[in-house]
Amino acid sequence: MPSHQLPAAVLFDLDGTLVDSEHYWMLSERKLAEEHNAEWSHQDGIDLIGMSLYDSSVIIGRKLGSALAPDEIIDRLTAVVIEQLQVALPWRPGARELLQHLREAGVKTALVTMSMRRMAQAVADAVGFDAFDIVVAGDDVVNGKPHPEAYLKAAELLGVAVEDCVAFEDSIPGLASAEAAGTKAVGIPHLVKLHEQEGRILWPTLEGVTLADLKQLFEQENR
Repeated sequence: MPSHQLPAAVLFDLDGTLVDSEHYWMLSERKLAEEHNAEWSHQDGIDLIGMSLYDSSVIIGRKLGSALAPDEIIDRLTAVVIEQLQVALPWRPGARELLQHLREAGVKTALVTMSMRRMAQAVADAVGFDAFDIVVAGDDVVNGKPHPEAYLKAAELLGVAVEDCVAFEDSIPGLASAEAAGTKAVGIPHLVKLHEQEGRILWPTLEGVTLADLKQLFEQENR
């Protein structure tokens, strides 16, 4: 596809990239720890950012000494987060505006998250417009981020070449997943520092970003 027509699609991570929901996840983890009379620190929560929920739940269960199965922990955490999102949907700077701009321009979009589908769909339904062509959630894949499966699946479902897509991520596992898939991956740091390395693209924010900015990512590559 000619560079002036790119991107073919834009793929968005959810937690920490589109919405500032990582604090809700940490709240849910602390609540679960309190029920187990166990300690759960802020750093414990930070260490899980971007991981698949299944992997996170195994770590949580082990640390809390919980008898709950991983799927039960996931359900408990997800319920608390959805409850908080129903009270307030805290958008990251520029995220909703960019999403709406892309939809008005006719660009395909996908939500690619390790959160469960019921939570991802709850956010998609609360956006206020038809925001996504597809949703790929944690329970739709076998391998969670940093494995590239989620992004490869999103491109396949959209019917586009993955290398013609832009992906936005805020976490280390998420950015690694998008990069491994072959997308034009852009890191938007939030709670976790994203380290610079050769070929990696980091932007400070999505605020003010337009389709023209995304097209430039491909034009620069072809120079």
